[in-house]
Amino acid sequence: MLIKEPGSKTVSKNTEPIAPEVYREMGLIDSEYQKIVEVLGRHPTYTEVGMYSVMWSEHCGYKYSRPILRLFKKYKEALEGEGLENAGVIDIGDGYGIVMKMETHNHPSAVEPFQGAATGVGGILRDIFTMGARPIACLNSLRFGPLDDAHNRYLFENVVAGIAHYGNCVGVPTIAGEVVFDDCYSGNCLVNAMSAGIVRIDDIASACAKGVGNSVLYVGSSTGCDGIHGATFASVELGPDSENRRPNVQIGDPFQEKLLIEATIEALKTGFVVGIQDMGAAGITCSTCETSAKAGTGMEIDVLKVPRRQSDMTPYEVMLSESQERMLAIVEKGHEDDVAAVFKKWGLNAVVIGHVTDDGLVHVWEGDQLVAEVPAKSLADDAPTYYLETEEPEYLKEVRCFDLTKIPEPADYNEALEKLLGSPSIASKEWVYRQYDHMVQTNTAILPGADAAALRIRGTKKAIALVCDCNGRYCYLDPFVGAQIAVAEAARNLACVGAKALGVTDCVSFGNPEKPQVFWQFKRAIEGMAEACEAFDTPVISGNVSFYNETPETAIYPTPVVGMLGLIEDADKHCTPEFKREGDVVALLTGRRITKDSESDPGFCAVNDLGGSEYLKVMHNVVAGQPPALDIEAEKRLHTCLIEAISSNLLSSAHDCSDGGLAVALAESSIGGKLGVEASIVADCSASVALFGEAQSRAVISLPPDKLGELGELVEKHAIECTILGKVQGDRFKIDVNGVTVIDREVEQITRVWKNAIPERMEGRA
Repeated sequence: MLIKEPGSKTVSKNTEPIAPEVYREMGLIDSEYQKIVEVLGRHPTYTEVGMYSVMWSEHCGYKYSRPILRLFKKYKEALEGEGLENAGVIDIGDGYGIVMKMETHNHPSAVEPFQGAATGVGGILRDIFTMGARPIACLNSLRFGPLDDAHNRYLFENVVAGIAHYGNCVGVPTIAGEVVFDDCYSGNCLVNAMSAGIVRIDDIASACAKGVGNSVLYVGSSTGCDGIHGATFASVELGPDSENRRPNVQIGDPFQEKLLIEATIEALKTGFVVGIQDMGAAGITCSTCETSAKAGTGMEIDVLKVPRRQSDMTPYEVMLSESQERMLAIVEKGHEDDVAAVFKKWGLNAVVIGHVTDDGLVHVWEGDQLVAEVPAKSLADDAPTYYLETEEPEYLKEVRCFDLTKIPEPADYNEALEKLLGSPSIASKEWVYRQYDHMVQTNTAILPGADAAALRIRGTKKAIALVCDCNGRYCYLDPFVGAQIAVAEAARNLACVGAKALGVTDCVSFGNPEKPQVFWQFKRAIEGMAEACEAFDTPVISGNVSFYNETPETAIYPTPVVGMLGLIEDADKHCTPEFKREGDVVALLTGRRITKDSESDPGFCAVNDLGGSEYLKVMHNVVAGQPPALDIEAEKRLHTCLIEAISSNLLSSAHDCSDGGLAVALAESSIGGKLGVEASIVADCSASVALFGEAQSRAVISLPPDKLGELGELVEKHAIECTILGKVQGDRFKIDVNGVTVIDREVEQITRVWKNAIPERMEGRA
């Protein structure tokens, strides 16, 4: 305990040292403990060392990733300016901004999938409405091990159930996402939750504790012992004892969250809330020190005033609890009752637990006993930064030397197509998204299952489009190019619905960063993403880093997920991937290099399009080669062409050509429209490459024959290659390659394969 002299604000007696085994168990190393001693000029109390351990964890302090993240210009500006707010904002005109952010809840979901996923949704929603924005959409990016494993099925089913439970109950539509299955995610699933909200630009709320003497108001649910050291748990590898970490997983209540949304938005309208922040990772510790540090102020609070679910909680437990549905609000002095009345009207706690000070310190009292006194900035901004070693992984030599020309052609291309359509990563995710309410709030213009989802912005003609994308296999083979493709594919998906890409939130997951090969993957991926985002003019405005995603058996693939926002100027002029009418012409739009030597560039050799492909994995159980080559300028021209064609009402459908290649893209458009197609491909490569290669910068479109002339002018204007493939007709799905019919199936048959790959119920581990 700190001992204070009467009337003094300085420590008059040092406490005893904390035993090394105690602070090491909390995640601190010896040098970090010594730095705490230097900062404080004494040994910390038990409560203080707990506060530092969570705030200096990688999950909160970004002590390993922060130097690399400065490559993102917007993020760098925030770091060097007033600091990051709860989420980022993109101005979409007409006085509106879209607030968006994405975060992981990987480790909690690996040990308690239902609550881990549910509280991931709740946490990301709070980041949105603490900015003053009304949440209007949820998305998710999920990755699991193969479904033939009972534990993977258990995780998958319960993660989906947790997302559905929280999102449906809170009344925010879950409109888009992705689900991927691969061996490397066995035992360490990835659960990325994304949310977006709308706010008037003039009404954006701050997360600063400004105004000395202003009151600190605790609002929302009561505090319990759930989630203590959740941030620390997220900063270690999973292992055999991870099941014992269930108490680190928070328990969510979406009905309380719904009340908190309405109460917060109403309270902000009073004008008396100076600053507000979610109590997310690190709970009250995070919200007190970060709001103080951003404002250059200090804070005094009394933990005895914190509403509790358990009466015997220690100050350490109160400060580190990550109980859900709680916020910290800074309220103008004299107006505490006005703001508290709003929250109490909604049946929520609203208690003054302290006030803002001018000394830069966070004082934590338990009645008349001082249990912590620490500089706010030392907790929030001064986590030790480490420049970790990097080393190119040894496996790259082997996988990059793999001779793709020796891959045999399939005996039956029909069977190859059906295997791809039946691959869980490509197959219909209807079992997943039909559990989500995607129509609540009645703004949804493009439903789940399209290249991107879209929401109308009431009071305007506009719509926003949202998408999540990443191909982990590409990033495994080349993190730099793989991350760039993630950005390009996200923007391409937006373009296919008619939306111009505006900004990015990311959620990047990797293995243990203390291993040089893993940190090399991370550094290269961030370099690739930063360069691509700069080229596409889509700044990274918010995001999350998740390390230590590995088990004793294996690390996950580098998985830098891109969440992207796009704008449709006229909501009525959007496009979807399914074929609409018989007789429409089917074509392939391709962005090509405008250089004379493009054909001689080995990176653009057709057979390389099989590198890291779904075809290579599903048919041959091989992950090798290099990702398909990407030309960002050609990609940008394709997007511009697609957006102009859609806004001019030229296209009946548009669909990104990616996983599974051209054959799968055509099949998905046929299945969606319940219409057949007869397509002919002329290729100077093997049939497997032509059908299933994953060359970038391509989109399958359909349009009425009488609009071909206008399309021709448009593709010439943007230097885009337009290849007529065939037409929409009948009930058969048929593809010729160089005049030979290689695929011929009834649409109904391929639909059954595509729809039934993921079982309705999974007999997983209870």
